[in-house]
Amino acid sequence: MQKAVGTILDEIVALRRERLEQARREAPLEALQRAAERRADRRDFSAAISGPGVRVIAEMKEASPSAGLLRPEYCSEEIAEEYEAAGACALSVLTERDYFQGSLDDLRKARAAARVPVLRKDFIVDAYQVYESVAAGADALLLIVAALARRELRSLIELSRRLNVATLVEVHTEEELDQALAAGASLIGVNNRNLKTLEVDLETSFRLREKIPAGCLTVTESGIRSSEDLKRLLGAGYHAALIGERFMKSEHPGEALAEFLRDCR
Repeated sequence: MQKAVGTILDEIVALRRERLEQARREAPLEALQRAAERRADRRDFSAAISGPGVRVIAEMKEASPSAGLLRPEYCSEEIAEEYEAAGACALSVLTERDYFQGSLDDLRKARAAARVPVLRKDFIVDAYQVYESVAAGADALLLIVAALARRELRSLIELSRRLNVATLVEVHTEEELDQALAAGASLIGVNNRNLKTLEVDLETSFRLREKIPAGCLTVTESGIRSSEDLKRLLGAGYHAALIGERFMKSEHPGEALAEFLRDCR
């Protein structure tokens, strides 16, 4: 499928592909494959987000294209510990370097500091990154439909399943949802942010939720500003919400999450 040209998403994906070539030189694919296939420890991401109560996947990121620098002093271990203590059902760790100032080390440190499942949030466009994610300790990874051709999406979902990690397949439109379902996705994330314009509209989640089959797990992402927003979204049938910017701007992200969850209850 031909993608739009000249958007922020295209810029990020193009640079990510360049970085991928550098990563291949530094860490050969064969070594990552061996590490990924030897790894025995897994945390069940799907079970974590489908449990009872208010389920929040707490996001960790130092910066973003839309908000700039969020946290001048960023410590993965401390934030992960705070989030888990506050009641996060899982962690989402940004590992993209150029626009989010993240790294795989952030993911490794977060997972070592907490016991909940950890999602690698990045722009994954190649099987190399799936092996890389598993070898680094990710329990789940994000696949963005808008960044992938149909055959790529299906292939990455199938490889992830073979390696026993979950895939949160992110959509923003009805067309992308159809592509995700056709590729075999069973865990759907609806991003209220348009990655091509960075505009946010919470109604995206309400519009798409009724089109997602009952057998899928669902996550709503971006633009959730209040406990009332989340209550409405959970009432519409979402299993969990992925929230980050709101907490990362706080001096103590864990306290911000704990207060948010109290308000939701």
